[in-house]
Amino acid sequence: MTLSVKPLHPAIGAEIRGVDLRQEMDPETFQAVHDAWMEHLVVVFPDQNITDEEHVAFTRYFGEPEIFHQTIIRSRAVKEIFRVSNVDDDGNLMPPSHPTVKQVSLAQLWHTDSSYRRMPCIGSLLHGVEISRTGGETQFINMYMVHDELPGSLKRQIEGRRARHDFENLHRLASLKPLTPEEAAAMPPVWQPLVRRHPVTGRKSLYISPIYNDAIEGLDDTEARRLIEVLTAFAAQERFIYRHRWEPDDVLMWDNRCTLHAVTPHDPTERRVMHRTTIVGDEAVLAA
Repeated sequence: MTLSVKPLHPAIGAEIRGVDLRQEMDPETFQAVHDAWMEHLVVVFPDQNITDEEHVAFTRYFGEPEIFHQTIIRSRAVKEIFRVSNVDDDGNLMPPSHPTVKQVSLAQLWHTDSSYRRMPCIGSLLHGVEISRTGGETQFINMYMVHDELPGSLKRQIEGRRARHDFENLHRLASLKPLTPEEAAAMPPVWQPLVRRHPVTGRKSLYISPIYNDAIEGLDDTEARRLIEVLTAFAAQERFIYRHRWEPDDVLMWDNRCTLHAVTPHDPTERRVMHRTTIVGDEAVLAA
């Protein structure tokens, strides 16, 4: 089958057909997929009825899969799988008050994965195992475009500055159970530049992750929160966003180095099971 790439939005997103994620990719196909990913930032592979093991194997074409540092969301069966789900490992629907559901629900806020690591992840791949029809769309922002179109006054405020990314901020936002000492030690806060340069494309993007950002160099706490809010509001304009309405067995792959994403709310009594892998970062963020 011939590989085809169809753009889904003027700013971001494309659909790729002609690739079977269960099969080995030859070098030419891999290069075509990688080129489309770099160009469109988010790519959708429809109709991919894959197992978790096949999901992990496909991820390895792009890098080493990350092992999440908390057991609360990590799959018991396949350790590389991050379960974005309101259904537990035994298939039981969990109530909104369940700690796992409360943590997963924070994905409704804009973020980029693993920004709290010293070397943040490269990208993520999400498989729609059981999808929602009452919401649960995944939306993505092109942060290249956001940077390029920032007003001069905002560009001057962020130039040369770094923001702090702290995994524990997630727990403060929703009054989640505090991190254990081991979890806190595993993920200490890190400082990342507010403007980064992509190691492949060379393009500049705004680098924020609002659910993890709790400080900005040279600003007090109030000023820092306000600037993150202003930057997030500017980024969340319709012209920068692609919203993906899921179909069963869609697989989405996105570049965390130049995007933000968030999920829309859905009926909490409706099962939603999404399995994610994350590609380990292999270098520190490049300041632009």
